[in-house]
Amino acid sequence: MSTEAIAVEKPKRNYNVLFGLTLLALLVLLWILLSVATTSFASANNMANLLRQGSMIAIMAVGQTFVIITGGIDLSVGAVVGFATVVVAMMINAGFPIWLAILVTLLVGVAIGMFHGFGIVKMGLPPFIITLATLTSLRGIGLLMTNGNSININSDTFTAFSRNSFMGIPNLFWMVILVGIPAYIFLHHSRWGRYLFSVGSNAEASRLSGVNVQRTIYMAYTLSGLCAAFVGVLLAARIGIGNPTQAEGWELQAIASSVIGGTSLFGAVGSVHGPLLGAFILATINNGANLLNVNSFWQRIITGALIIIIVYFDGLRRRGK
Repeated sequence: MSTEAIAVEKPKRNYNVLFGLTLLALLVLLWILLSVATTSFASANNMANLLRQGSMIAIMAVGQTFVIITGGIDLSVGAVVGFATVVVAMMINAGFPIWLAILVTLLVGVAIGMFHGFGIVKMGLPPFIITLATLTSLRGIGLLMTNGNSININSDTFTAFSRNSFMGIPNLFWMVILVGIPAYIFLHHSRWGRYLFSVGSNAEASRLSGVNVQRTIYMAYTLSGLCAAFVGVLLAARIGIGNPTQAEGWELQAIASSVIGGTSLFGAVGSVHGPLLGAFILATINNGANLLNVNSFWQRIITGALIIIIVYFDGLRRRGK
């Protein structure tokens, strides 16, 4: 790596670390304030519930981040989650082993992600259009498969996992760690991660530099689909049903978590730890607002305001370069 490239990479890494510490400080501050403002926020039951609430959005946000870094967007992840709950529920109720039902469900997510890559790379469709089409189509396909009904999962072994804890920490949060560590290594310490940033910065320059841009786009959307399908498995385990209408609007929460976590909607800027913290900041705001009996509409207003503020300052930072 050239001296110039090292000089560029170091400030970017320092910015990510500083921003991550700022998000962590904000999350801790919110926890302190809510612990003082309410008597139930710091209770063991509420904290476990908070971790479960934030964990699934956090995993979705990681997958979304891979896509946004390339300069794209994936609006289908909420629908993929709902569809995945149907697939895993139908397979388990049909008598398939749990591990096989989970594996097939994850492969469905991979296939959906690859379809998005195909639409963008081969058909020349904008990411917004192809993923929006998938969002609406998957909801319809799921409703046809279930005839508009929910599927009750008849396996206590499957559903018990999401409700149990290990070392006092909910199993769902351990899944965040399971996804977060390899995702961090992939994004920040592998050439494939560097390719994502490169494509998001300038796809044509990346192609001329020898980067396989098409393969990189396929990879980003495949990982997003895989993360969404994994969340679908976790959601099915938590609520004990398969329903294609589940996770409606979660794609917006995943995007919001990623953006609040410092991922630039202009591409080429992002991290893994940022969206994870962003997801738990949103979960904390929602949880605290519920405990304080704040109108749920205000929760949406606060989330929207956070997005506007962060994207605005991201634009200022980009123009300041």
